[in-house]
Amino acid sequence: MNWFIAKLVYQVTCGAGDHTPQFDEQIRMIQADDHLHAFHKARLIGDAEGRHPASISKANVVWRFIDVIDLVPIILNMDGAEINSRVYEEEDAEMYIRTAQRKARQLLQTGLHQFTSTN
Repeated sequence: MNWFIAKLVYQVTCGAGDHTPQFDEQIRMIQADDHLHAFHKARLIGDAEGRHPASISKANVVWRFIDVIDLVPIILNMDGAEINSRVYEEEDAEMYIRTAQRKARQLLQTGLHQFTSTN
């Protein structure tokens, strides 16, 4: 069996849908024999979870599975390999950098906390 990273896209509609269209892009790990089976397995997961999303609330929210838009095989001996990239355009570069650095500090603190709790 091989591992793949699949990107699934859902359209999210709240209430009557009179809002800016919303799409949820999810990155999923898929285990399958080959690329074709991974694609079909990802579609099955998308279909099943589109009908019964795990995070459904009491509000009238509809999740509609669109499709699998990316599928990348994982080669397990590629430490540090890039698996996802996204280019952002931000009006306030300094704010974006501060936010990124704050998130990095939070990740480091979480890792240090977990490390010291288990040792």
